Amino acid sequence: MTSALEQAREAHGRGEFPVGCVVVQDRRIVATGKRHGTSPSAASFGEMEHAEINCIKNLEENGALKNPDPAVLFCTMEPCLMCYGAIIISGIRDIVYAYEDPMGGGTGCDLTSLPPLYSTCRMKITPGILRGESLRLFYDFFTSGRNEYWKNSLLADYTIRQMEGLAY
Repeated sequence: MTSALEQAREAHGRGEFPVGCVVVQDRRIVATGKRHGTSPSAASFGEMEHAEINCIKNLEENGALKNPDPAVLFCTMEPCLMCYGAIIISGIRDIVYAYEDPMGGGTGCDLTSLPPLYSTCRMKITPGILRGESLRLFYDFFTSGRNEYWKNSLLADYTIRQMEGLAY
């Protein structure tokens, strides 16, 4: 998770949404990714890329993952539905994330009610690993004043309330 947080810090340093992701297999990082694009227009023109999608693309490009089953994907925020679907399709069955996404997190989705591509998957989800460090990054992002797109969103408000309830 520390390496995923490094990716998130790099994204944050560029003013991007601070999500970082790594895939680990055999105790070795085989792919990395970070978020690119924060504006609504970036999403509508296909320029916004989520950290998990970038990480999976990197994994495919470098051909490092021959057997996805023992791989673990670490992410600083709970994957959204789109990313969760992409992770499932990639064959990775183990997801570890730091900070929950009350606005768009997809890992709580009931896969059993979906078509066989998804319903037959047995995913292992581990939340809350280094949550405080990830929460701090998101808090800094939401309170920086540079991110009008996210201002007053459910996720921003939730994050700010979480930090106000913690003693740092």
